[in-house]
Formats: sequence, structure tokens, C-alpha cells
Amino acid sequence: MANYTAADVKKLRELTAAGMMDCKNALVEADGDFDKAAEILRVKGLKGVTKREGRSASNGLVAAELDGTASGVLLELNCETDFVAKGERFQQVAARLVSHIASSKPADVVAFLASELEPGTSVQSFVDEANATLGEKIEVRRFARFDGGYVATYLHRTSPDLPPQVGVLVELQGEGDLSEVAKDVAQHIAAFTPTYVNRDDVPADVVDTERRLAEATAREEGKAEAAIAKITEGRVNGFFKENVLGEQSFAKDQKKTVASVLDAAGASVTAFARYRVGS
Repeated sequence: MANYTAADVKKLRELTAAGMMDCKNALVEADGDFDKAAEILRVKGLKGVTKREGRSASNGLVAAELDGTASGVLLELNCETDFVAKGERFQQVAARLVSHIASSKPADVVAFLASELEPGTSVQSFVDEANATLGEKIEVRRFARFDGGYVATYLHRTSPDLPPQVGVLVELQGEGDLSEVAKDVAQHIAAFTPTYVNRDDVPADVVDTERRLAEATAREEGKAEAAIAKITEGRVNGFFKENVLGEQSFAKDQKKTVASVLDAAGASVTAFARYRVGS
């Protein structure tokens, strides 16, 4: 009989995120040698990386790293289950990756995965090893990096036992202490999910579609012909108020717009990114 205990199985499962039976079998194969069992799981995991590529990775976390207020990075890293997402090893992988984005400044995910994390090891190889060690598909879904302004971040936990599932990175311009308004605006973005910074950022074809649908809806509702133009523009403006950050009602004071809050602080938002895991 192999020389291992239930505590060894639990510890090995926590270390590798492998299934309980996989951990037991590895300890049996290793004759109770914990380190050897971990190696066995890693080898078997590496063999399964290709099989995991087609599986869905809709859990995970959002991580961020700031360099003071001068620059910042927001990363969404996905896995298959919340069990892995809340594990220490997965969160360590995310921290390593977000730090590398901050230092290497890749142009996009493809360039990031091809970059060298350490001599002789690409980010893709590091992620593949995480796939093997954790026994699940691990995927770098997206990241954002801002610099050149005042950069702030906000991370939100949707459940106390999970890592952050919603993250915001926001870049502002302005004079003086922007810390309070940056924090408030980042939290607002997390809660109210704007799509655009200002009205000028909305593509013309999107506006045209909203106007066409608003007009068609007004006619379908039997509105008077003389009122249709006004109703249509009112609904298009409603679209802007719902989707444009500056035109949204401010989360902490619905009587104010985000734009008015920024103006009062002598600030403006130049860019933002908002990620919610799996969406």
C-alpha cells in the first residue's frame, strides 16, 4: 500500500488543481513520494494540453498593475472552472503575466504570447505549462495598457470567495490631484458599463442604425408624422445617454452627469477599458 495520507491528496490537489482521483493515482504511482507525484501530474497534464485547446474557458479573473499613476495594465485571464480561478497558483500566473505586459508593452495578445517571459521561455510556453499544471485550459483573453496620462484602476469582486471578476482601467488628463475623481469614475464605469468615452467616439454607422430603428419604431407605434422627427432624435439622444460615459448620470449623484463631475474636477477621460470575465 502506498505511503500517503488524505492530507497528502488534499495538498496535492490544492497545489496542482488536478482531480482527486488523479491525485490519488499519482501518489500511488509515486509510492507516496509527494514531489514525484506532482511531477507525474505535470507530465500527464502536458500530454493533455492539446486536448484542452477546444474546451471553453469562461471563468477566470481580471488583474491590474499600476506604475504609480503614470501607466497601468488590465488583463483578463480565463480558465474553465471557478475552482481553479480562486486558487493561488492561477492567481500567481495572472500576476506574472500582468507584470510582463507592463514591462514589455506588447502591441496585442499575439505579440504578447510570442514575447520572451524569461530567457528561453515564451509567454505561450509559460501558459502551456500553466495548462498542464492546473489541468485546465488557461487563456489570455485580452489586455489594455494606458500611459501618458493619469491612470487609475478599479477591481470588483462579484463573490467574496472569487478573485475580481470586473475590472476597469481609466486614463484621465487634468491638473492637480485627480485621485478621487479617477476612483469615482472607474467605479462608475464598472457599474454602468459605458461603451464610448464621448459622443464623437460613436461610429457614424452605429448612429445611423439607431436613428433608422428609432424612426421605424415610432412609425410602428403609430406616432403622428409631424412628431416622428422629434421622437426619433429624442431616442437617439437616449442612446447616447445610455452608452456614452460623459452623458451618463453619475453613479454617486444621479442629478449630475459624468461630464459635469469631470469638469468640476478639471479633468477629462481620454480612454477606458472595462472587462467582465466571460462577457
